[in-house]
Amino acid sequence: MENKKQLLVIIDAHSIIHRAFHALPPLTAPNGQIINAVYGFLSILFKTLRELKPDFVVVAFDLPSPTFRHQNFPDYKAKREKAPEEFYRQIPLIKDFLATLSIKTFEKEGFEADDLIGTIAILAERNTRFNPETIILSSDADVLQLVDEKTRAMILKKGVSQTVLYDGPAVREKYRGLSPRQLIDYKALRGDPSDNIPGVLGIGEKTAIELINRFQNLENIYQTVERNKSLLRESLYNKLSQQKDRAFLSRGLAEIRRDVEIDFDLEACRWGEYDQDKAIQALRGLRFFSLLDKLPVGGVD
Repeated sequence: MENKKQLLVIIDAHSIIHRAFHALPPLTAPNGQIINAVYGFLSILFKTLRELKPDFVVVAFDLPSPTFRHQNFPDYKAKREKAPEEFYRQIPLIKDFLATLSIKTFEKEGFEADDLIGTIAILAERNTRFNPETIILSSDADVLQLVDEKTRAMILKKGVSQTVLYDGPAVREKYRGLSPRQLIDYKALRGDPSDNIPGVLGIGEKTAIELINRFQNLENIYQTVERNKSLLRESLYNKLSQQKDRAFLSRGLAEIRRDVEIDFDLEACRWGEYDQDKAIQALRGLRFFSLLDKLPVGGVD
């Protein structure tokens, strides 16, 4: 078994559920509860399990409580509209079904799902017994910073059906030469309106990419131009020097943690055995009849 190439799939639950909730019509359960996100999430999950045939599967969830990023910057994600209650009520149903499939879930106070995903990916890379490759499934391009030689990211492109698989070269192509890790510095300069990461005011996508391609990272930018400010036009130098604290604050907000203390055992996350009859009953109870013949059996079709 150790000689076979192993695959770990890490699923970013919140991003997939959010995409499904907004992409699908408001399906209802027999009790009247909206369950469109449950249907969409399970559709994506089943398709992923059937097509990728992973050896290990984990699902990471966000919690509603503030994270360390909110402590460092209270306005983090402040401009996001809170999802309606119909969204949050579906999450327990999804967790229950994952338990039925014997799929391990992770969540931790003070951290986002991205931080758990980053930590699990790096722990998997260090596993010399199985030496797995990893694919992260998400609808959020933030996880592209985690891509490396052993980790790829599968990003939902539209709705809940189309995906794009990114390795290192694909990330560089998308971001005009930037490596996955350089995306952190890119956000430090450009900011991210969706997460309310401030960045450096007056620096947009083009200038941020040019600076990083020229100086490699945020530290080098400041160390180099502070020694010789003539390397940059005066207006750009002034923006950088006057907003240095904002740039490094933004970098700390944008960087996905990879050192969260969690109880992770790769072998315990092996995919394959679950109570199929119980899963079928659960699908019938939700009237997801179209998913019955798509239910993966033992990790294979």
